[in-house]
Amino acid sequence: MATNNHIAAIDIGTNSFHLVIVEVQKDGSFKLLDKQREVIRLGSHKGEDLSFISEGEIEKAIDILKNYKMLAEHYGASIRAVATSAVREADNKDKFVKTVKEKTDIDIEVIDGRTEASLIFYGIMNAVDVAGKNVFCLDIGGGSSEFVYAENGKLIITESVKIGAVRLSKKFFPDFVLRKEAVDACQSYVEAQISYIKYLFEGKKINQVVGASGTIVAAAILVQELFNKPKRKSINKLSFTAEELNYVYKEVISRKTPAERISLPGMELKRADIIPAGLIILKTIFDVFEFKNIILSEYALREGIIYDTILKQKTANN
Repeated sequence: MATNNHIAAIDIGTNSFHLVIVEVQKDGSFKLLDKQREVIRLGSHKGEDLSFISEGEIEKAIDILKNYKMLAEHYGASIRAVATSAVREADNKDKFVKTVKEKTDIDIEVIDGRTEASLIFYGIMNAVDVAGKNVFCLDIGGGSSEFVYAENGKLIITESVKIGAVRLSKKFFPDFVLRKEAVDACQSYVEAQISYIKYLFEGKKINQVVGASGTIVAAAILVQELFNKPKRKSINKLSFTAEELNYVYKEVISRKTPAERISLPGMELKRADIIPAGLIILKTIFDVFEFKNIILSEYALREGIIYDTILKQKTANN
């Protein structure tokens, strides 16, 4: 039986599914009980872009979600499952949601990009101190990237752009092999896609840049390894500079195939194929906005779901 103070948040992403199970404390904070991550790429097998979730992908998704549900039940946690870019864009989105419900009894909320950006910020503001600052928050996912601007913890801008590590790999590096023309084309494409974001941020004074999730965490770990920095238990508040990112970028881009990239210290095996696209997005954003450094938030969308759920429960109980 699900108890009110145990919550399981499931983030159904484009590159991976995440589960966090927490116990909500009396003061509204939470204690982590369990977490899981499975790499699964939705919409990456068929058609152009991320427009179709294949039968195989649906089957794998159901297997993962069944396991997540068993784990949630073990902790007596209520489940909230949220799907992002790949599901919201899939032509067979309704079939995916319906099949998951039939096979697992999990209801999936398919959220739009701005809602996703807001939830990511809820996660970030509980991991990194944003009070009294103007912060630019960035999350580069598999299918989309979310941009947030907040002043003193208050959301001012939330935007989502259809650039992600899986999407752009599929578009520019379908065989995951890097060719100079494709790298240049990918970079120009990212610049064009974020020109609107750049326009929105004109005149905004940014004190701190905060990054969360996949690509940015992977970049930070590569920086840690390639610069022989001391090991830390948590990635929270890790930071790296534009110079460090440029070095990592060159190291990755100079390795043409996933097999060559795997040999880099700190490279995650299951990310070696899509990391170039992710780093092109990150480096282009750094260049366009002239960022000098970035600090990491360990919390992202899934923790944002938890905080949003706690707030909703509070409102319902009052």
